[in-house]
Amino acid sequence: MALKASASICPSSSSYPQLGSHDSNCGLTGGLNLRYDLDKCCNWKCCCTSLGLVAQRALTPVEDEKPTVPLVDSSLAADASHYNDSKAFHKDVNLLPRPLTAIDVSSSPRDGSKVRVAYQGLPGAYSEDAALKAYPKCETVPCDEFEAAFKAVELWLVDKAVLPIENSVGGSIHRNYDLLLRHRLHIVGEVQLQVSHCLLGLPGVRKEELKAVVSHPQALAQCENMLNDLGVVKIGSPDTAAAAKTVALDCVRDTGAIASCRAAKIYGLDVLAEGIQVGLREIFSTENMRPQLFAFLNHMDDDVNITRFLILARDPIIPGTDRPYKTSIVFSLEEGPGVLFKALAVFSMRNINLSKIESRPLKQRPLRVVDDSNEGSAKYFDYLFYIDFEASMADPRSQYALGHLQEFARFLRVLGCYPMDTVL
Repeated sequence: MALKASASICPSSSSYPQLGSHDSNCGLTGGLNLRYDLDKCCNWKCCCTSLGLVAQRALTPVEDEKPTVPLVDSSLAADASHYNDSKAFHKDVNLLPRPLTAIDVSSSPRDGSKVRVAYQGLPGAYSEDAALKAYPKCETVPCDEFEAAFKAVELWLVDKAVLPIENSVGGSIHRNYDLLLRHRLHIVGEVQLQVSHCLLGLPGVRKEELKAVVSHPQALAQCENMLNDLGVVKIGSPDTAAAAKTVALDCVRDTGAIASCRAAKIYGLDVLAEGIQVGLREIFSTENMRPQLFAFLNHMDDDVNITRFLILARDPIIPGTDRPYKTSIVFSLEEGPGVLFKALAVFSMRNINLSKIESRPLKQRPLRVVDDSNEGSAKYFDYLFYIDFEASMADPRSQYALGHLQEFARFLRVLGCYPMDTVL
């Protein structure tokens, strides 16, 4: 707007002599009048600039500023006021969120301070425990669904997301495998969390009084032995923390929940029993067991239920060789006998260990038809293969292996290269 106002006020070039223009009588007119012309041009320029700023200022009124003399026509001021109201400008720009910069990301301390981490569930969920294990001083941001956590990272609402990918009892979380392919985030780390389910109830309630237990279906299945002994009704819930919140809000004494000890502290519940995921403590009486057997059962309970989480970010990390690294890839193969064997052989022949193999049907073309007999055609699934191998992308073996894999892979994508979590 300021530029348009300046252009309409400034005179045209024909209204005063050009600087340094040629005159037929005395050659260059700028010989004696150059200083005068330069000063005159500067005066015009200052005049145009100031008028342009006045026009711009008039069209953009400042908060709490009430000029006594109108600077522009009242109709223009009314239009400008209507424009600003429609845009709903923030009154205090200092309250607006400051955009993240590369310096902010790179200078973040390793203890996780000033890092916003998204997770699926409510406060007290095991996913939040995993986020706090990865970044002890982070600000956790709950999300109602897995995909909401992916989008929160993509839209710069958070810095990272921590999502489960597999459990030692329940197996792989296929939904997150599909979301890894749909979104363009990078795996920058992993967290292995030891899960210890607890039976929670309202203050003063004993576990024998319970008639129903609420929790996530997987948690109910993992604690089936104890729940059958109690003879309670199993009620499904979106996650364990939501189950604890439901019990706390409903205040029904005969209803309990299966969640973590931290969820009990958050929602003010009592811990009625700990470590119930396998149920061996409830099946055997500790008074009749030898100490060695009890120690063995304790060891089984502690180690049998482990959930592996992935840390996702917008940008990948630079792989190194200073510590054990893991690389995750996804690929599809051409048709033909022994193609999968050839794909896995590129890692075996270079002494690269594969720690995870997962297959998912290819949704774009789930079926392919081949005529392998005289009686008709047969249908086969086309698959995507997710593989984790224990090597860094900085290792030449990994680069040669992936280069070899590309020779017969229809599609190949590196999901991330990240340090391995070796501490439970």
